[in-house]
Amino acid sequence: MNTEFSLAPLFRHTVGFDRFNELLDSALRADQSSTFPPYDIIREGEDRYRIVMAVAGYRREDLEIVTRENQLTVRAQQVKDDEADVTWLHRGIARRNFERNFRLADHVFVEGADLRDGLLEIRLKREIPEARRARVIPIDGDVSAGQDIEH
Repeated sequence: MNTEFSLAPLFRHTVGFDRFNELLDSALRADQSSTFPPYDIIREGEDRYRIVMAVAGYRREDLEIVTRENQLTVRAQQVKDDEADVTWLHRGIARRNFERNFRLADHVFVEGADLRDGLLEIRLKREIPEARRARVIPIDGDVSAGQDIEH
């Protein structure tokens, strides 16, 4: 079965989206078998987002949040049991190492994070720099002297 497809028709009408092809390829190759820990991605407004991860059994010191370029990584190291002499009759709460990666769009950055009630909340904001915002481009040209241009 051939799973390759071409984005060439899309690129005929766009400029500078060559990274989009790379992003799509990496998303298709990503290992989707691991669903741990479960998480939600919430859009809270035009430029605000929140990632909520269920991390019951992990302490703040067990978790690490790192951003590099356009990638957000959340890692956890296995929690050590304080009571080594305990006999577990049933162990249903996962306490294993994990690493979860999220690709961030350009100009999206992490505002902060909180850990409450077993949920890790990461607040994100998209902030487009002034130089990247829409602006009207004047058209230069010869205008007869004394002629006003009205909009």
